[in-house]
Amino acid sequence: MQLSTYFLSLQNPPSLSYRHRLCHHSLSKRPFRHKLICSLANSADQRSSELVTTLQSETLKTLEWPSLCNYLSPFTSTSMAFSLTKAAAIPVGQSREESQKLLDQTTSALHALEALKSEPLDLSVIEDVSEILHSAASGQVLTVRELCRVRRMLGAARAVSEKLAAIAEGGSLERYTPLLEILQGCNFQLELEQKIGFCIDCSLSTILGRASEELELIREERKRNMENLDSLLKEVSVSIFQAGGIDKPLITKRRSRMCVGVKATHKYLLPGGVVLNVSSSGATYFMEPKEAVELNNMEVKLSNSEKAEEMAILSLLTSEIAESEAKIKYLLDRLIEVDLAFARAAYAQWVNGVCPILSSKESEMLISNGTDNALSIDIEGMQHPLLLGSFLSNSTDFITSNSMGPSVLGNKSGEMTPIKSSKVVSNFPIPIDIKVQCGTRVVIISGPNTGGKTASMKTLGLASIMSKAGMYLPAKKQPRLPWFDLVLADIGDSQSLEQSLSTFSGHISQICEILEVASKESLVLIDEIGSGTDPSEGVALSTSILQYLKNRVNLAFVTTHYADLSRLKEMDPQYENAAMEFSLETLQPTYQILWGRTGDSNALTIAKSIGFDGNIIERAKMWVESLMPEKQQERKGVLQQSLMEERNRLEAQFKRAESLHAEIMKLYHEVRSEAENLEERERALRVKETQQVEQELNAAKSQIETVVQEFENQLQTANSEEFNSLVKKLESAINSILKAHQPGDSFSFTETDTSSYQPVSGEQVHLKGLGNKLATVVAASEDDDTVLVQYGKIRVRVEKSNVRPISSSQRNNAISSRQSFERQGEQSREVPSNSDATESGAITYGPLIQTSKNTVDLRGMRVEEAEIQLDMAIAARGSNSVLFIVHGMGTGVIKERALEMLRNHPRVMKYEQENPLNYGCTVAYIK
Repeated sequence: MQLSTYFLSLQNPPSLSYRHRLCHHSLSKRPFRHKLICSLANSADQRSSELVTTLQSETLKTLEWPSLCNYLSPFTSTSMAFSLTKAAAIPVGQSREESQKLLDQTTSALHALEALKSEPLDLSVIEDVSEILHSAASGQVLTVRELCRVRRMLGAARAVSEKLAAIAEGGSLERYTPLLEILQGCNFQLELEQKIGFCIDCSLSTILGRASEELELIREERKRNMENLDSLLKEVSVSIFQAGGIDKPLITKRRSRMCVGVKATHKYLLPGGVVLNVSSSGATYFMEPKEAVELNNMEVKLSNSEKAEEMAILSLLTSEIAESEAKIKYLLDRLIEVDLAFARAAYAQWVNGVCPILSSKESEMLISNGTDNALSIDIEGMQHPLLLGSFLSNSTDFITSNSMGPSVLGNKSGEMTPIKSSKVVSNFPIPIDIKVQCGTRVVIISGPNTGGKTASMKTLGLASIMSKAGMYLPAKKQPRLPWFDLVLADIGDSQSLEQSLSTFSGHISQICEILEVASKESLVLIDEIGSGTDPSEGVALSTSILQYLKNRVNLAFVTTHYADLSRLKEMDPQYENAAMEFSLETLQPTYQILWGRTGDSNALTIAKSIGFDGNIIERAKMWVESLMPEKQQERKGVLQQSLMEERNRLEAQFKRAESLHAEIMKLYHEVRSEAENLEERERALRVKETQQVEQELNAAKSQIETVVQEFENQLQTANSEEFNSLVKKLESAINSILKAHQPGDSFSFTETDTSSYQPVSGEQVHLKGLGNKLATVVAASEDDDTVLVQYGKIRVRVEKSNVRPISSSQRNNAISSRQSFERQGEQSREVPSNSDATESGAITYGPLIQTSKNTVDLRGMRVEEAEIQLDMAIAARGSNSVLFIVHGMGTGVIKERALEMLRNHPRVMKYEQENPLNYGCTVAYIK
């Protein structure tokens, strides 16, 4: 493939010295990677990076850093920067110098926004070509559209750089130096951009013929061939039309070959022609004339050659992009930095923010030496960024697209336009002052609930992270604060059921991990330190933790309700107290921090303002007085005495339970030994019965053999008339022997019968484990081979193999007795009597065994529903049966109504109310 001379000139590489300088620069200045706040201090090698990352991630979620980044996302222009802000993955300085560099970039972007008001910088044209670069590097050939996207990105990046350079030349160069340094040394791939533009027409998405000499020759030859082919086909189609072979001349393409249309009846007009296709009706043939075969073959050949040449050009351009992948990615990273710098600047305009000063230890020492009241943290009028963002979003037309500039939200002086709505002003976040003197290591904030202690602490945490990320703070004047390598927070409920952590243990676990990774440059925020346990132990533990933090962190902010912690300042000047102001006139918090003061919780005052009953408040005040220190000893004595009494009571209960357990175990072993003896006796009886059966069987055989022998002897001497009488005599003798040796009813069921036997509820059976004692089947289980039986007052579930049916005679007696009782019941119903006691004494209702079929449960029902259910249950029961009514032990309404119905129901003979062994259940006897 021979490329054009201009294209070859674009392929010439830059000079060796320039390429060497560019490679050296790309190695010395690596792309700024976008990470969460995971910066480690100088002692990072001594701490677990995984634990640090986990704690930092939890702190970011606690301080709601992702929500703050969401307020930054509408100010971004590129999709790449937008994704980073949505994922809260914007760059954060890993050192004080990097954070200061980010702040300088934000300041420079603010100057650029002011200078570019008439012609704002458009970064939205910069496309994300990361996937295209990855495809090229993996060996995939890029399409024309993908190559054009890369070209547009390179051109837009170069335009951004040129525009920034232009405003820098027109103004103060120092103002825009931080922005220019971002793109300094970037290779904008001008040659690659020109190559793509020379080879491809991006407006039409086609490869130009000038891309290579061979492609240009192929297209020229193809053009001449198509002209000849088109001329030939026009002549043929006109001649066919004139001969009546088609309604109008038709030239078309079938199977990638040019042809003409002809009626099926005039196919002869094209002798030697090739039929390429037929219409759906079959009336028209699409034929290639014999004269056009060679021209069509040439068209197909040239077309394939053109596609191959175009693919070769695309492959060549793809390889160029693959070779420049690292440089283009580096350029993309730098463009994202520029976009984020402008986004931070626009956000600063939106919140009317000011640039913070990041102080170092050296500067703190110089300041502290100059004055006694020097401040290491001096933030005045700081508003909570999230509350301010919510307020501004609701009170103004918040940015809904990247094309809308942020400058519309402010006036020329950079201040926010005042909001006149009184409702909006009432929701305006109250600014607070955070002032910490140099040398202070622990700040203890006390005050009432809902007073703003936690919100103030979160405000400081967010201010620290925002300054590290190069963001301006919504405050007054110029705030000053140290650069913290780690911001660690324990705020909120750390309870975890999954990890079996209570509220207290969750807090302590979090604090323990914080103490493990904190350094001399860390900021630690702890909410309600030492809470969730005994107050005395909580104070002691909190004091020890604060003394530990004092010597190991830059600053620790803690909130508490323990007044004892506020006394630490009296013993050590490294502690500082602060209180949240509470207005006793309005009974509302003012959300202002009073430095050097201690605050009361004002819990009773707040409860009274909420509307608690006055008696409850007065009683609480009495309890507060009773819990004064001078009355603690008396309270401890009473508490100890009550604990001793409780211990004695529990010991007595334990002894009684132990004695009862011993008696139960003794009874259990007796029953078990008796059951084992019964099984041995059963086996012995079975052996004895088997021997008796064998003896009787042998005797019966011997008697039958004797009778048969006598019959044979008599038969030899008898005549024909005596033959019938001898046969009858033999049969009679054999029958009498069989009747004499026939087994009794107790042997009517064999082992095979027993194995297939299925007990029925209410039936009487023998229990093998209790010496074949008679028991009544309560319920037979269909899921497994067990059955619930009742023997006396004992209910037990046994296996079906241990249950044997009663004999036929016993069963017949039971059936006959039951039938006689039924007849007696029918007679008693047919012949009324004046004496109910006499009739009830003559009727048998069977054993009182509760099953699911003879039980109605009325618990949880309304009275009307219970009436209906009870009436239906009585009607469904048969004669001379029992019904168990379960009414529960609740308010007694269901029970009273059920007893009233039983007293007045015509089918109820009598009823027995609940007894100590069966609470909540009444037994009714049905006529």
